[in-house]
Amino acid sequence: MLPAQHRLTERGEFTAAVRGPGARRQGSRLLVVHARHTDTRSALPPRVGVVVSKAVGNAVVRNRVKRRLRAQVAPLLPAVPSGTDLVLRANPACATASSAQIGRTLGSALTSLGLAELTPTDPPS
Repeated sequence: MLPAQHRLTERGEFTAAVRGPGARRQGSRLLVVHARHTDTRSALPPRVGVVVSKAVGNAVVRNRVKRRLRAQVAPLLPAVPSGTDLVLRANPACATASSAQIGRTLGSALTSLGLAELTPTDPPS
């Protein structure tokens, strides 16, 4: 579970991160990472939102994917600049991917977006 200060919770926050001015995205077979940095939030910690649609699977599968995404992004947050909002959108292939694959994909997407030089971690035991 991510601490409350690192979570996107409102619909408007998700929309701004995905479609707002300055929003960027990086996609792969497993997931799409949307990122938006705002100067008005530059003193605040980065926030993350996770989107997993029904196309990924049933409720059990979707919840598992959400847990894996949160577990992989949590250790990467200190490397993400303050004032950045991230939205992680899972693609259907994410349902059958391992946590390590998700972590590598997430790390490379964040690096491609220029947010940080990251070395993804192995899944927590």
